[in-house]
Amino acid sequence: MAHIQLKNENLPGIIGLLDYSPETAKPLLDLANVLLADDNNSLSKGEREIIAASVSHKNNCHFCHSSHAAAAAAHFNEGADFLDEIKAGLPTFEVSDKLRALLHIAHLVQQTGKNVTAAAIEAAREKGATDKEIHDTVLIAAAFCMYNRYVDGLATWAPKENEAFMEMGKRLAEQGYVIEEPA
Repeated sequence: MAHIQLKNENLPGIIGLLDYSPETAKPLLDLANVLLADDNNSLSKGEREIIAASVSHKNNCHFCHSSHAAAAAAHFNEGADFLDEIKAGLPTFEVSDKLRALLHIAHLVQQTGKNVTAAAIEAAREKGATDKEIHDTVLIAAAFCMYNRYVDGLATWAPKENEAFMEMGKRLAEQGYVIEEPA
């Protein structure tokens, strides 16, 4: 049970919190949409979802890891086992050296932004990362530290099984993070 009385206790993770506070839901979703679903980005939507899911796993946020890993799985046409693949650091899924370098930066941000070194940035650049990709990686990691703490700080619930997140991941991959305004 959440630490606060939500409008609908049946809504998991951040979904229940967004329903509880529509005035904060819109800017939070707008930020997620720009970071993860915007088409004007040289990192694929799947790669950005992997960054969000990986940071969320490092923060022990089951709901955020699972929902964003499921979105990444949808982007890459992978199954529910892909959620565990991200947790394991993508040992068998083929990712670019650039994405691995960006994930390293994201994990440094997850610990504290001050851990990001000039050497880590240079290593990402050597693997082909642009300043925009480095910027977006740092912002995704920082934003997901906030989202993770929001979800877990209010003790929201989440299903345990990976399969329970697959439909949500597909919906996020197809529709993004914008709430449709009523007509």
